[in-house]
Amino acid sequence: MWKIPGLAGRPRFTSRATVLVLVLCSLVAILAYPTRQFLTQRSEIADQRARAEHARQQVDELRRAKARWQDPEYVKAQARERLHFAMPGETPFVSVDPSASPGPASADALPTGPVRAAKPWYTTVLESVDLADSTPAPHEDSTP
Repeated sequence: MWKIPGLAGRPRFTSRATVLVLVLCSLVAILAYPTRQFLTQRSEIADQRARAEHARQQVDELRRAKARWQDPEYVKAQARERLHFAMPGETPFVSVDPSASPGPASADALPTGPVRAAKPWYTTVLESVDLADSTPAPHEDSTP
């Protein structure tokens, strides 16, 4: 093998190169946490800005709704629609579609037995007291 004079006894890394590598690794380790915090805070700021924009939009929508409610004609229209109000001289009516489904309860869930009229609560209480008074007492054995 050919030997180059002066390189046979030299180490691969000099002490200067080792110190430089250690300094670079230390800088990376020192700067990693602040960099991560910086990136996290930037994403949080972006989220907060998006929330603030959404809140501004909601405020604008509520202001428009408030302005609509200041108009007497809008209030009248809402009273007619929501509360079924009518102006003097008008005949109000509500149209019911007979072919519409009965709602969330199906026809199978309706009671099939005789339907009892609802009684006031106090009538039920008095009937239960009368029933308790008329119940015979249990027989006691008188035999010793």
